[in-house]
Amino acid sequence: MVTFVSIYLFAPWEYAWYYLQPLPATVQQELNNAVEQGIDGVLVYVDKKGSEPTYFVSGVDNRVSQQPVRPDALFKIGSIAKLYDAAAITKLAAAGQLVLDKHLADYLPFTRGRIEHAEQITVRMMVQHRSGIPNFTEHKRFHWGELDFDIQELILDQPADFAPDTDYAYSNSNYLLLQLIIAAITGAPHGEYIERTLLAPLGLTRTFFSVGEVNKNELMSGYHLGYDDDLRHLDQGYVATAKEVAIFLRALNEGAFFTEQERQLYASLYGYNHNGWVLGYQSIARYHPQEDMVVIQFVSTTGNDLVMLTGILYDRVLRILRKAPSQH
Repeated sequence: MVTFVSIYLFAPWEYAWYYLQPLPATVQQELNNAVEQGIDGVLVYVDKKGSEPTYFVSGVDNRVSQQPVRPDALFKIGSIAKLYDAAAITKLAAAGQLVLDKHLADYLPFTRGRIEHAEQITVRMMVQHRSGIPNFTEHKRFHWGELDFDIQELILDQPADFAPDTDYAYSNSNYLLLQLIIAAITGAPHGEYIERTLLAPLGLTRTFFSVGEVNKNELMSGYHLGYDDDLRHLDQGYVATAKEVAIFLRALNEGAFFTEQERQLYASLYGYNHNGWVLGYQSIARYHPQEDMVVIQFVSTTGNDLVMLTGILYDRVLRILRKAPSQH
């Protein structure tokens, strides 16, 4: 009902019409229909317990080559990365290497006097987006397509959005600072700790922390409506395959790489599903306990109201999967 009301009130009429269309019999036909709505490429990966994982793809991997979407393509996963970072913070806290209620300034002394309330903001508040630190992606100098500046310059010396722990506001700044805290504690780039404690135990070798670590030919192209440029060269954080995101998400929800203490701690800190968005790339990663099923969706186009279309698509795919379990 909430989804329907949101679509009815806020969506462009063509998306509302799309949402209300009868569901096709297969996920494949649904993805084909979505591509006709203006998406370049889409990939859906379904992992239901007791069934073989299934890929569904439609559209092109690259506008120039017109190569079809590859099921094993790497993709920029955007803020899905926050699940990995929150899990790493959990493991450090459980190991006694980090105290969740110690303050930002304790771990990153350079923030004292440069980030408002740095002496009162705790690690826990940053994990839960209750720090009041402004979101650097909303800074007037930030531009998704021009990433050749120091992001820390957009975080430091900014007025707080609110006093610590008095409100909630999603802020990418929190997680950039958490990555710096992980690095400060471990004495190495934060990705090394995540790779050692989360990825390696799961056998994940196709998850990376920067496009600089991958062969760009293995990376799915990303596009923004109204522009011809292929955006895969932009370094926008974590990169992974749909299969590896699904493996990680299932392990996170099942607590596979956590001790019982860590599992309980994580449950008190952060969520188990996430969406991601960076220029040219949209992603959704969710675990559905009723079906014991992970569904990952990658869409290689952004712009206009495609965030809403992507959400509608995911909802329709899920309804098809629930009606026709034999597809996977």
